[in-house]
Amino acid sequence: MMKNLIRIFFFVMFATALFVQAQSSKPNIVFILADDMGYGDVTSYGCKDIQTPHIDRLASEGVRFTSGYSSHPYCSPMRAGLMAVRYQHRFGYERNIAYDQHNMVMGFPKTEKTVAARMKEAGYATGGIGKWHLGSARPFQPNARGFDFFFGFRGGGHRYFEVDLNQRLHEGYYAPLERNGQPEPLEDYLTTKLTDEAIGFIHRNTKNPFFLFLAYNAPHGPLQAPEEFIQKYSQIQDKKRRTYAAMVDALDEQIGRVMTTLDQLGFRENTIVFFMSDNGGPEHANASDNGPLRGGKGEVYEGGIRVPFIVSWPGTVPAGVLYDHPVVSIDLMRTALEMGRAPIEEKLEGVNLIPYLTGENPGAPNEALFWRMENGTDYAVRSGPWKLAKTRDKTGLQLYNLDEDVGETRNLASERPEVLGSLIQLYQDWNAKNIAPFFPGYREYHELLGEFYESISSPK
Repeated sequence: MMKNLIRIFFFVMFATALFVQAQSSKPNIVFILADDMGYGDVTSYGCKDIQTPHIDRLASEGVRFTSGYSSHPYCSPMRAGLMAVRYQHRFGYERNIAYDQHNMVMGFPKTEKTVAARMKEAGYATGGIGKWHLGSARPFQPNARGFDFFFGFRGGGHRYFEVDLNQRLHEGYYAPLERNGQPEPLEDYLTTKLTDEAIGFIHRNTKNPFFLFLAYNAPHGPLQAPEEFIQKYSQIQDKKRRTYAAMVDALDEQIGRVMTTLDQLGFRENTIVFFMSDNGGPEHANASDNGPLRGGKGEVYEGGIRVPFIVSWPGTVPAGVLYDHPVVSIDLMRTALEMGRAPIEEKLEGVNLIPYLTGENPGAPNEALFWRMENGTDYAVRSGPWKLAKTRDKTGLQLYNLDEDVGETRNLASERPEVLGSLIQLYQDWNAKNIAPFFPGYREYHELLGEFYESISSPK
């Protein structure tokens, strides 16, 4: 009897040791998401008037993608694709969601499991910091969708210095911040406060692998920055661009604080860091700069979907590499799942990029990438150097060779009908698996809500 108990004891100890070893061998994942940053607003992407040394360090220690894309040209749908690890069009999520804490339907569908929930099943501590924008009612709160910890806001944006409950909430820009569902004031510059919370999360999870989704709202409007950063860019004459530059610089500094924390804890070589913007810059709205690209946020031209995009993992991913093959935001979350050995269902999409970055797989990760807006009023396909675009500002279809014409100035549709036809077929095959949007956009929603309240108002 005693011998059996001893055998059982050692078996349990051995199994426990194997489990701990397996958990410790899993890399930490830090996904840093900027908001409305232009393709040309990072020094390593050619920016001349804004300093971004910490983002540039990520690029020098990893891979910088020249054809890194968001799955949508604006905020909420892109985030839905990230969380679902598949194209958001598959479940009808291709509009910016309205901020309504009472609407129990509009939000990231309960039929979709989040990447956080999957990482949690794989033994990860999961943290969400910053902008959520996937539903404001309680059922969609991040803690209910797989995040152990959440600090941030549920709307599509927020003021950077204040919470004001006397202001009409509308899209939640003045709403309280929240910590795991409980309201809190804002007593610092928001970008700094979000970093404080991210660093706190890392320090609380040094004994197990962690997944951190750090979704800054900078440099999304309103244009607000600490005065010392604005003064740093006093040479920029355009006031809007000056404040935007200050916001990007302040964001870069805070990213540096996160990286310093990883260094100090000895986690850097066991942490994959992803950095990208959620979409291209809205140049007229926030004075961002999409460099040589045409268009901006809200468009399927390159300026709306091609973004700064970096993967850094010292010791595993080679340093200082430029990668030209097209990749998309969903690929990053698929990479996180596979490297974390998390559960993966057949319906999930995206590609694990690590074998392509290490050279284990010399091919291209994606045969084609796709975009769709408003149930197909606008759409685009990229395959190799070729891009098909249908947009509301043009009649007919457009075909561009991006290797020769990154600015999308020469429509080759009439000259290369065979290429046009193949891309149309690719789009039709992809689109056959999509469904129509299941909620209105936030502007239409507020109009409908206003009409409803008007219809039930007391008679005059």
